[in-house]
Amino acid sequence: MKKNTGKTAAVVLAAGQGKRMNSQVRKQFMELEGRPLITYALERFEKSEVDQILLVTGEEEIAYCRREIVDAYGFSKVCGIAAGGKERYHSVCNGLRALQGMGITHVLIHDGARPLITEKIIRDAMEGAAEYEACVIAVPVKDTIKVADEERFAAETPRRDRLWQIQTPQAFSYSLISAAYEKLMSREEYQQGVTDDAMVVESMTDRKVKLIMGDYTNIKVTTPEDMVLAEAFLRMQKDLWKNI
Repeated sequence: MKKNTGKTAAVVLAAGQGKRMNSQVRKQFMELEGRPLITYALERFEKSEVDQILLVTGEEEIAYCRREIVDAYGFSKVCGIAAGGKERYHSVCNGLRALQGMGITHVLIHDGARPLITEKIIRDAMEGAAEYEACVIAVPVKDTIKVADEERFAAETPRRDRLWQIQTPQAFSYSLISAAYEKLMSREEYQQGVTDDAMVVESMTDRKVKLIMGDYTNIKVTTPEDMVLAEAFLRMQKDLWKNI
């Protein structure tokens, strides 16, 4: 049974340059099994219990996304398309501002380059946001991690049982994450070194962020090798559903 999570929106980010893909086509629009990569994440949210979807993309790609992605694939939950910014945190802030006045109580922020998000991950993130106000999908690291010094010598070996690899979606109370981002944007020095939304909450508020168990297949497509992995995992998911 669905817990009372209020009105939830997903902010799906598709404004990145994707320079490490070594492709003239931005990675979010590259074909994965015959479809633009971004359509997979949008489809998962479309079929989920999320109420609305806000897509964030490059300003020059808004018309294309409306025509070739949202309309072409029938994503009826997409309530708007916002222009991204120079950095990821600019894009997230623009997306959050675009949701103002829509009565959103919780928001899931997701990298559009993670096409293998599952129904369970979305549900767990929604329930985590309702219970804790701030949570992130994550998985325990499998490898030993070394902290390097300035000369690239191993300086420290953190305890592996305390280390988690952070994924998306990252889910929050809408009022909490919006206030945190507005504070972040108020001073340029606050923005130095920001890499994810949880970090914004951790640095701009006194709220702790809960880690919610994710899935090792929920990879982010960043390099050409990741496309190969994504294709393999996608086929594995399809085969699994055939056998259910």
